[in-house]
Amino acid sequence: MSEQRITIDPNVCGGRPCIRGMRVRVTDVLDLLAAGASNEEILDDYPYLEAADISAALAYAARQLDHPVLSAA
Repeated sequence: MSEQRITIDPNVCGGRPCIRGMRVRVTDVLDLLAAGASNEEILDDYPYLEAADISAALAYAARQLDHPVLSAA
């Protein structure tokens, strides 16, 4: 894998997953996408982000949600 785009540092944003160590959280990118912002709009508003950062945020979220849920029967 190339450069690590999603970083977790206890000294940045309270240890929440961020984009490349910046104070842009994965959840910030996801919230913008959920609100209907396009990749182009996000990149225009946050010029220090790259298209691969948005893809990495989506992939990270997908991996975090892909776990079994056990229920008591």
